Amino acid sequence: MATLRIDLEVRDYEMWRDAFDKDAGGRGRHGARRHRIFRAVGDDRKVTLDIDFDTASEADSFLTVLRNNVWSSSDKAPAKVGTPSAQIIDLAESHEYR
Repeated sequence: MATLRIDLEVRDYEMWRDAFDKDAGGRGRHGARRHRIFRAVGDDRKVTLDIDFDTASEADSFLTVLRNNVWSSSDKAPAKVGTPSAQIIDLAESHEYR
């Protein structure tokens, strides 16, 4: 599994969330399996988004869609501030504590 991790700043979280829910990039059509949304404690304008894919290639292809078709459009990304940073990561290890 590969995770596309995106860090972005938004003007208004609810506005961003409405646009995210419209799924302009077609996450499922591009192989996304699940996503997780995180908000910074103390700064609700900072959002981290993890989107899981089966392969790094799928994650990279979707990142290209976001950069070319979504983030460049004020209609599709109305709450985005600046340019998001993104990287594709693989889980190296996981451990649960009780």
